[in-house]
Amino acid sequence: MTAGIARVEPRPGLLRLARLHLTSRRVPAALTAIVACAVVLRIALHWQWNAYGALQLPLIFETACAAVIATATAGPFGEPERATGRWLPLLRLGTTMALTAAAAGALAAAGIGTHLAGGSTEVLRNLAGLIGIALLCAALLGGALAWTGPTAYLVIGIYGLYTQWHGPALTTPWIWPARPAHDVGAAVCAGLVFLLGVAAIALRGAREPINDRNT
Repeated sequence: MTAGIARVEPRPGLLRLARLHLTSRRVPAALTAIVACAVVLRIALHWQWNAYGALQLPLIFETACAAVIATATAGPFGEPERATGRWLPLLRLGTTMALTAAAAGALAAAGIGTHLAGGSTEVLRNLAGLIGIALLCAALLGGALAWTGPTAYLVIGIYGLYTQWHGPALTTPWIWPARPAHDVGAAVCAGLVFLLGVAAIALRGAREPINDRNT
């Protein structure tokens, strides 16, 4: 006699939640875009640039990576996703930090063996600050508009670099792309903005569109 045994499906674990969260945030596509930025930067670094152009070049790709990471903070499910409970802030934090580490590693690797203006230290500082701006914009404006913050700051950063040659030079540490790699104040400002952005996105998440909130 064969007794029927009911099969009980296990409850979704943290690993499954993490996988679903990464999929909903289109993390594979974000990683692909980050690698593409690093590859194009690597190719561009083999061209001949003047001093001004050489400083602008990595800043452009840092901004692109920051925009990609901020876009990946928004999911398609909106408010119902909050049913995942206490794990959601940790999932947001883990996703953001993983993409940040990937961008930092990819851009730093792109500069190995080339004349990367400012070196890896400056790249990491600028990238962290730009990501912080992008994350704050995602929390305030939503993932779809998060690119506007780092793009606007890119213009400010380029102008700051311009003033180093044409004066009067801007020396405020809040325009950190225009400061040398060893500038402690600039590093502190960029790091502070990054921490604020990470905290905002982990605790609050990207702002949901009004239509999603009303459904």
